[in-house]
Amino acid sequence: MGRNIGAAIVGVFVAVGVVWAIESIGHSVYPPPPSLDLTDAEAMRAYADALPIGALLFVALAWFSGTLAGTWVACRIGTASPLAFVLIVGGLILAAAVTNLILIPHPLWFAALGTIAVLVGAWLGKMLGDTQEARG
Repeated sequence: MGRNIGAAIVGVFVAVGVVWAIESIGHSVYPPPPSLDLTDAEAMRAYADALPIGALLFVALAWFSGTLAGTWVACRIGTASPLAFVLIVGGLILAAAVTNLILIPHPLWFAALGTIAVLVGAWLGKMLGDTQEARG
């Protein structure tokens, strides 16, 4: 039981770390304007509307890669059903993504792509991490 709890925690930390790393790269390629007020909802909406497609694709890639990596790591470490790690790691990243989409309005195509990216990342992480020797 303790191993599975630890696996889930490590998986979530890996997922968040990968998301952060890739989004940081995206922010260095597409830096936000220095005058952007992160607390101003209208300014954030205008900023999100003006983002280039590449900036949004970095975010989708981050959500996909983070979910895949975190789920994979949790499945490899834990002994529980891989579905449990999909639900925990994938579910938490999906909740964070949906919260982001609600708080900062994005184009509809990105909301769909980002959501699908998380779901596919969780599924692929499970498929790659689900080995019998990991459950041994």
